[in-house]
Amino acid sequence: MDEYLCLTFVGNAGEAEPAFKTRLTAFWTLLLRSQPDVYDAVFAEARAFGSEAGRVSRAYMIEASAARAVREAATAAGVESLELDDNDVYTKYEASGSDWFQLAH
Repeated sequence: MDEYLCLTFVGNAGEAEPAFKTRLTAFWTLLLRSQPDVYDAVFAEARAFGSEAGRVSRAYMIEASAARAVREAATAAGVESLELDDNDVYTKYEASGSDWFQLAH
């Protein structure tokens, strides 16, 4: 059975959603070009931006085996994230709910 972890990226303090969205797009483009196998492990994106401690955020469902690699690549690219919880796993069914947009690869 496939297992997924939820990785939530957060914007910089005071950063507006459009600016954060631009940085996320640049990060995902970099990951796709430099580590396509890791990028392929990203299963779904939250349909809407959220907020974590007053900072804009966006969550992603990522195959558990690749979640740390995605987080490390994001950190290296200057995109912060919340801590991953290896015990908070989701099934493919849970990662396919109406709050998630599945990414076509």
